[in-house]
Amino acid sequence: MSLFNKVFASIGIGAATVDTKLERDTLVPGEAVKGIVEVRGGSVEQQIDAIYLSLFTTYLKESDDRKYTVNALIEQVRLNEPFVIKSQETKQIPFSFELPIDTPISLGRSKIWVQTGLDIKNAVDPTDKDFIKVIPNPLTEAVINVVNDLGFRLREVECEEAPYRIRKRLPFVQEFEFVPITGTYRGKLDELEIVFFPSSSSMTDIYMQVDRKARGLGGFLAEALEMDESHIHFTVSSGDLPSLREKINSVIQKFSL
Repeated sequence: MSLFNKVFASIGIGAATVDTKLERDTLVPGEAVKGIVEVRGGSVEQQIDAIYLSLFTTYLKESDDRKYTVNALIEQVRLNEPFVIKSQETKQIPFSFELPIDTPISLGRSKIWVQTGLDIKNAVDPTDKDFIKVIPNPLTEAVINVVNDLGFRLREVECEEAPYRIRKRLPFVQEFEFVPITGTYRGKLDELEIVFFPSSSSMTDIYMQVDRKARGLGGFLAEALEMDESHIHFTVSSGDLPSLREKINSVIQKFSL
């Protein structure tokens, strides 16, 4: 009977299972992700070579004029040394790791999850998937609020493959796309795109694309040749908060003429 149990466990029937319990599922980049991984033994004793916690999201990739969605690994941590889980035994392994500062925000289609995997030799590896909600830190939130106050509406948030010229640690960027609906820039701009590259919770680089609205034949020609777009790079910090509106407005104004 034991032989059959081992054979079944090797293909995932009656094998050990894993369940991750997060202390909190709403987090700000830079905060600690804490919880417990619970491993339950199956019908036979098994050796667990490793437990991995992997932080994933998805992003759009383009190839041969076709867009498709792929998974992206943001971070991975190993929790333990090899151990044996006996039949019907339960073990709880506490964990804590820092949510990377460049983790995308849970807006639009952007989903982020923690995937737990057990590495079991000569067997199907059990997994568990837990979604988390990532909210912006005060600086990122302040920038988004300022852009909204200037008459823009957030139209879309999407993680897309990063061009090599601006690629950092991750193969993608999270793009915030705004459209002017009121105020000074309505009728002057088509859209405003923003990408954040935070270096800490109190400082972030911003890549901004200002897309001017076509005016007349010259404007339409410029739009067709993508000459109506301006690419801007600047840095903001928590020290800029009192004058953040003026700083961002002056940048947009300068490149919207």
